[in-house]
Amino acid sequence: MQRPDGGIPWETGGHLDPWNHLEAAMGLDVAGLKAEAEAAYDWLLRNQRPDGSWAARYRDGGIDLSTMDTNFTAYVAVGTRHHFLLTGDRAWLDRMWPVVDRAVDAVLRRQQPSGAISWRDDPEVRLVAGCGSIHHALTQALALAATMGLDRPQWRDAARRLRAALLGEPRLFAAKPHAMDWYYPILGSVMTGDDATARLAAGWDRFVEPGLGVRCVHHEPWVTGGETAELALTLATRGERARAGELLACVARLRLDDGSYWTGYQYADDEFWPDERTTWTSGAVLLATAALDGDPATCEVFGEQHI
Repeated sequence: MQRPDGGIPWETGGHLDPWNHLEAAMGLDVAGLKAEAEAAYDWLLRNQRPDGSWAARYRDGGIDLSTMDTNFTAYVAVGTRHHFLLTGDRAWLDRMWPVVDRAVDAVLRRQQPSGAISWRDDPEVRLVAGCGSIHHALTQALALAATMGLDRPQWRDAARRLRAALLGEPRLFAAKPHAMDWYYPILGSVMTGDDATARLAAGWDRFVEPGLGVRCVHHEPWVTGGETAELALTLATRGERARAGELLACVARLRLDDGSYWTGYQYADDEFWPDERTTWTSGAVLLATAALDGDPATCEVFGEQHI
């Protein structure tokens, strides 16, 4: 589904967003498709705006939604470090570092006095999963800065303030029924160690449907491949290989003969829904598989971070 310009849309003829584009690019990387992954990063390099951001959505080679989604823009730090750890290509990192540097600064201009970071243009809309993803990106950006021989104390302070807001001021964030709000604080290293273990246990029965996978939202009979694979990735990088493997096996029911995956399965109605096969689902499955296999780069980037 990757286009000739390197962009990876959700599906053939569909839209592209920077976060899911990166998830798919990292999937290509762990599958050994280095050139195709680098084409995806080149797309980001060419399309970064002067303020360091990307638009929230692209379609047919142009911008479809111009607002910046902060966690979409921050995620380039995660992908860049992942590719660098896989390849050790310092010349490539030298090209990408200014892209990461500008993107992180663009996101942190949206950080509020509380430490929280708004999602898009409305300063009152702050998301747990989005900010958890940004915290993850900041840990990777700081690691990249260290590789470059640079210090970014303002990024470290921003990450700590963001973490403090997520842990200490839940009222700041929109209440949502999504599984991502449950596991992303762990995948993003906002919560680590025993606290992460307790959070996983507290939400397990609410979101995990035995033998089927992870419900996208706790109140609907709908399991999704992306969320199931991401929870498997979370568990695998924490050393919980047995549970990770059981979850990842659930995703097989979504797989078609051409290797693509349905986004989800509505088990009350016994149907795949919606009628789409998304590249980011495939990317998440590839990353979870790599983590379960012990791939060092994937386990490092998605494992617990301490700053």
